[in-house]
Amino acid sequence: MDLTTFAREAVADFCTVGAVAPSSRYLTRAMLRPLPLKRAQVVVELGSGTGAMTQALLKLIPLDATLLAFEINSRFSRHLKSNVSDSRLDVINASAETLRKEVQRRGHERVDAVVSSLALGFMPDWQRRAFLSELGSLLGEAGVFTQFQYFHALQLKNGQVRRFDLMELLHRYFRSVQRRVIWRNLPPAFVFVCRGPLSAEATRLLRSKVRPPGHAKSRNLRHELADPKSSKIVL
Repeated sequence: MDLTTFAREAVADFCTVGAVAPSSRYLTRAMLRPLPLKRAQVVVELGSGTGAMTQALLKLIPLDATLLAFEINSRFSRHLKSNVSDSRLDVINASAETLRKEVQRRGHERVDAVVSSLALGFMPDWQRRAFLSELGSLLGEAGVFTQFQYFHALQLKNGQVRRFDLMELLHRYFRSVQRRVIWRNLPPAFVFVCRGPLSAEATRLLRSKVRPPGHAKSRNLRHELADPKSSKIVL
């Protein structure tokens, strides 16, 4: 699939595609390098698009591993099935909030790594929460989740476009969230590397007490949840 076709699909359904061009090799490298792929048995890719990261993942995972590639855009999923021939690849034409159901349907209880190109800012809030909650229940303590966000960091909410604080959101679901900028991509992007999924109880407590970004109590609570010695909650 050429760049023109990709762009046409993006214009037709931007909220689902969430991209204007396939990921550059620099963004792909930054997304995959933190993942524990050498010994991985089950890896999940969300928002596979035309397969830039999919093909890179297949070069890195073991020969006996499985790659579950979620792509809700029907044209992109057909393209992947037709053009990427690898017995380890399972292309799933389903949305992000069905993650756990689709993974368990295939006989897996845990996954080792998750890489996401989803446009989280253009999802309804309930869908983001459902996705991140399901992700935490599948990803073990040693697992790693990577997510990218374009530099403009926009969100569509109540029909209005505004800034989207993805760092704040991810901190509600993971103990550790690191961010770096990849300039050599169209457009430039942030890459978030997340480790240590919080328990459902911890996530619920943090969401109930969340404050505006920068508020001292919000930061203190996050540190307590990230600290395994905290007396306020057991993870």
